[in-house]
Amino acid sequence: MNPHTAPTARRTAPRYALVLTLALALLGLTLAQTGTARAAGHPGSTAATRIMPLGDSITGSPGCWRALLWRDLMDAGHTDIDFVGTQAPQGCGFPHDGEHEGHGGFLATGIAEQNLLPGWLAATTPDVVLMHLGTNDVWSARTTSAVLDAYTTLVGQMREANPRMRILVAQIIPMAPADCAACGERVTDLNAAIPGWAAGLTTTDSPLTVVDQWTGFSTTADTTDGVHPNDSGTRKIADRWYPAVVDTLTGAV
Repeated sequence: MNPHTAPTARRTAPRYALVLTLALALLGLTLAQTGTARAAGHPGSTAATRIMPLGDSITGSPGCWRALLWRDLMDAGHTDIDFVGTQAPQGCGFPHDGEHEGHGGFLATGIAEQNLLPGWLAATTPDVVLMHLGTNDVWSARTTSAVLDAYTTLVGQMREANPRMRILVAQIIPMAPADCAACGERVTDLNAAIPGWAAGLTTTDSPLTVVDQWTGFSTTADTTDGVHPNDSGTRKIADRWYPAVVDTLTGAV
């Protein structure tokens, strides 16, 4: 050993130990803060709150209200969330967490009859479901009672997957397709029945919240074809979901 370098090595070693100790301490503090933030976002858990948007093409093709809602939540500090679903994100002009369960052309009655939801739930394990379903049922002349029966089946399946599932159900946006003169009235009838249906199913452990997506939404100004939302329509849908989602995340419901 070179006698001139040995003292330097001995003097440097304690400095390395000190740096390593400080780094480990900072890492522990960071992990503790992260755990605290996660727990605040989802009481009783260290995981992000998993949110499943569930619906038809209004939710999934491309369903840019989801992107706007996610960005709004992030901007407001609700960063510990994870949008989930078996469907891949689609482009909405900016990066976002885009997984979802929006299936173009699907009916609520069809999803219930074909027992599709349990598989989607098992694959994604959501804590919260945002459900905007019924448009295609209305278009297909399914009765209000049939749609509500399907909703009941879906809610039961959600609670089987997670007994503390928090469920947000939309009174769906209005419809005026060129080939369905009766659709507007059918939507009105369905939406009028949803609050009473929800009141009969909500529980303390698994609250069911109705979100009014119908009021103030114009099939002329806010859709491309009387059914599917344009840019102003997607903005309105995101804005209506937002306070209900925030209440759910903060434990207000």
